[in-house]
Amino acid sequence: MIAKKYRFHGHNSLRRVLASGSMSRSKFFTVKWTTNERRHHPRLSGVVSKKVFKSAVKRNRVRRRIYEIARPLLNDALAVDIVVIVHATDALEASHDELTIQLLPLLHETGLKPKR
Repeated sequence: MIAKKYRFHGHNSLRRVLASGSMSRSKFFTVKWTTNERRHHPRLSGVVSKKVFKSAVKRNRVRRRIYEIARPLLNDALAVDIVVIVHATDALEASHDELTIQLLPLLHETGLKPKR
């Protein structure tokens, strides 16, 4: 799980990102993001639809894996709101390295950079 200050609270801010954010796509993920001048920290959300996985256990497992990949990037990042949408069922069985290869370039486009 990521720290509370890096999470979305409520649906309206999430809707704003989904409606008007910039978008990038890879094999497993679609990432939408927008800057947020009201915040000092980035916010991240992982969205896994019931259409992708019916089981809540599987949806939560994929979401936790996304958070674990993105966690080191959140510390020194700009104030940006990011939504990672999972659209492939292969994300559950993919290795950590494969998920990282698919997700990191998309997160770098949003402005998240690794801690030096």
